[in-house]
Amino acid sequence: MYTRKMMAGLFDEPTVSYVQVAVERGVDQFPDGLTYGVPERLEPLQVGQLISVPLGRGNTPTQAWVLSTSAVAPELPKGKETKQVYEKVRDAIVLPPDLVAMAKWMSQYYFSPIGPTLATMLPGPVRHGTGLVTRQLIDLADNPPSCEKTTAKQQGVLDALASLPESERPIEPPKLMKLANVGSKGPIDKLIERGQLICHHVTRVEATWFRQSVDTSIPEQLTDEQTSIIQNISSTLGTYASHLLFGVTGSGKTEVYIRVIEQAIQDGGSALVLVPEISLTPQTAARLMGRFPNKRIAILHSALTKAQRHQQWSLVAEGNADIIIGARSAVFAPIPEGQLRIVIVDEEHDNSYKQDQAPRYNGRDIAIRRAWNANCPVILGSATPSMESWWNATKRNISSLHKLTKRAPGLVAPEIEIVDMKPERHAGEIGNAVISRKLERSIHETIALGGQVLLLLNRRGFAPWITCASRSCKWMMKCEHCDSSMVYHRRKPLEEAGFVRCHHCGLEQRIQKQCPDCSKKIIQLGAGTQRVEAILKETLQIPDAYIARLDSDTMRKSSDLHTVLDAFGKGEIKVLLGTQIIAKGLDFPNVKLVGVIDADTAIDLPDFRAAERTYQLVSQVCGRCGRGEGHSKAIIQTYSPNASAITLASQSAFEQFANEELSFRHASQVPPSNRMARFIIRDKNFEHATGRADSLAERLRSIASDEITVFPAAACVLPRIADRFRFDVTVTSPTSQALQAFLKKARKTVKPGKELAIDIDPISML
Repeated sequence: MYTRKMMAGLFDEPTVSYVQVAVERGVDQFPDGLTYGVPERLEPLQVGQLISVPLGRGNTPTQAWVLSTSAVAPELPKGKETKQVYEKVRDAIVLPPDLVAMAKWMSQYYFSPIGPTLATMLPGPVRHGTGLVTRQLIDLADNPPSCEKTTAKQQGVLDALASLPESERPIEPPKLMKLANVGSKGPIDKLIERGQLICHHVTRVEATWFRQSVDTSIPEQLTDEQTSIIQNISSTLGTYASHLLFGVTGSGKTEVYIRVIEQAIQDGGSALVLVPEISLTPQTAARLMGRFPNKRIAILHSALTKAQRHQQWSLVAEGNADIIIGARSAVFAPIPEGQLRIVIVDEEHDNSYKQDQAPRYNGRDIAIRRAWNANCPVILGSATPSMESWWNATKRNISSLHKLTKRAPGLVAPEIEIVDMKPERHAGEIGNAVISRKLERSIHETIALGGQVLLLLNRRGFAPWITCASRSCKWMMKCEHCDSSMVYHRRKPLEEAGFVRCHHCGLEQRIQKQCPDCSKKIIQLGAGTQRVEAILKETLQIPDAYIARLDSDTMRKSSDLHTVLDAFGKGEIKVLLGTQIIAKGLDFPNVKLVGVIDADTAIDLPDFRAAERTYQLVSQVCGRCGRGEGHSKAIIQTYSPNASAITLASQSAFEQFANEELSFRHASQVPPSNRMARFIIRDKNFEHATGRADSLAERLRSIASDEITVFPAAACVLPRIADRFRFDVTVTSPTSQALQAFLKKARKTVKPGKELAIDIDPISML
């Protein structure tokens, strides 16, 4: 930290150039950045470099990003002078110019200050220097002094170093000692002391490439569909083009990715591959490592150790990675400008690509923009494309649609059956009709025949509702700080002891023994993954060692997840139960049965995307079986057996579902036919929240053109979270251009922050 005296001394240095910077604060009134002088000792500064500058009257040292450089002094009011940059935050922290340009675009599009937007692109471990190591390197002095007292060992050191080509110097002391055949560092130290050798101290990250088990399997032959699609996409290499690869589960989309990557990077350059979840990274990485054994593959995601994240980021930034694979934030991989040849977004429909904190970007959309900036193709792949991507390919025709309609040779589509749970509820033979009789029989049969089972329930905990047993009493246990029910969790799967937790604010407390209103006993209703686990063990009598549960309660770190998936892949685990994470891209040939415990978890939500999410979840998880030889089955349990999203998912009728859904969306004037922005007001006081929401709606209407619709302020679906009341104002427009023009006007008076969140192209309406 600089003292005031040190700051005054720095400002006395002459300025030799100027930079425009974006400070890492929520400062949005200077879109072109703040201008600072650059002293000679810091020359040259680069666009994208992280530096420290004085901010405000107190000249508080604040980190900032260089947006542009200039030799011309800015025009200032009389008596004012330009402050100077304090220092560089390590020379190695420089974002490529295309990422700086991306941040400027994101700042405007997503209504977010540019400084925090740039900060989003830099992993914390890189900023903090985690894993940096200082090395001592030795080289010959340029003009060494003459010395008559050189010993034989010292001369041996000089001769050994002189024998090395310049490309192999400087060298680390242990290597030099071995080369000169000396047993101690003494001769080297003496030569440094005399000035005959130079010692450099270099601080850098010790980067290593990941090595893991690889998948070397190659299909015997490509299908005609695959061959045609690979040729079509490859013909666009070297220019921007957007491709939507729509392929049924098991149709070989990954093989298409691999073949296109092979052609894209054969003459140098890099490929960027995005997956929605870290659970998919090891499988995808194993496929790529197996098929590209001589290529350098970097992995970027938040589950790596801090040192590993810094290492992998540095390898990419230095231009050493041929293929970069990672989750959402990997879209900001610091690939040197001009090196990116192909961008691939696998499972492009997945909501995990959407960031839920400012800047609220969608990784899929940023990937498209990055490909456009790099003038290279982008492939969006999915068995259940998002309505946005389907609209762009089939209605707007700004993306090329490629279809894989058949499973890969040897793979047979599973038999899919819908089970109506209403009769099961009346029969009540198994645990409040959580698992149907048909699913129970199928689980036992599958295990007996040596197969494996996937069970999906997108709700964690033991029971989602705690209520009074009396039918005349309406008491239900709710969170003290949120308008949501408390969820019962058992401490251990087979123990009754437990607690209740709010899944929104995290509040935990003991469960009450009787109703506070009528003193009757309380009961637990509904089922979460813990309850299903208990039923499997207690009622179905499946051995503990055969069962594993995957949800955020059991997977505390990535190693937990990978341990379970490895055990499942080896066949040690027979039944894998989990939330939506198990529906995403997992490829295990021995899965012969998939059970969807409750297909209705999302379908009744007051969100225009509810049907789309339901279709995607059911279809994706059913696609996890039938990936090996022999018969397989998927059983979908639901209380809404006639719901279009569920029936069409069971028939793998995506195109029919998409056409029906797009007609509904177009008639309702909601995305993707219209563009949307959502303003969410939060306040601890209900009246203040209501007043501010109404006031904001009026202000937005006053600047709206005829193309803009500003809906009245309304309470959010969850009106209160963590003691803050929530209201939203939704704005729609038929075009992105009109919406962005409106938002540009809104920026002058509307400032996002803790009490106002602005979400452009929202994914969730809760």
